[in-house]
Amino acid sequence: MYRLFLDAAAGNQAANTGNGWYSIIMLVILLVVFYFFMIRPQKKQEKETAAMRDALQVGDEITTIGGIIGKIVSIKEETVMIETGKEKTKIRILKSAVRNVDVKAEDAEE
Repeated sequence: MYRLFLDAAAGNQAANTGNGWYSIIMLVILLVVFYFFMIRPQKKQEKETAAMRDALQVGDEITTIGGIIGKIVSIKEETVMIETGKEKTKIRILKSAVRNVDVKAEDAEE
């Protein structure tokens, strides 16, 4: 009887070792899939956004994260001065607050 328990325990231990490797492999596969579908596209989008903000020019019409639409009047290191509305109200914003460029300065001149 004692021998039967030892044999059963040895068999379960071998089976558990196989399940352990299977779990590790599945975890690695899950991490790889997570990287390619979540992290990599997000990093690519962040690079594109940073490139867009670095390429801002005077005369570009932009939209801010807060929804303000204006035309760039001047650019400093980390800030942008925009002009909005008929009264040409000037607002100073951070470059990081620019969501997108609606009309590039070159396109507006044509």
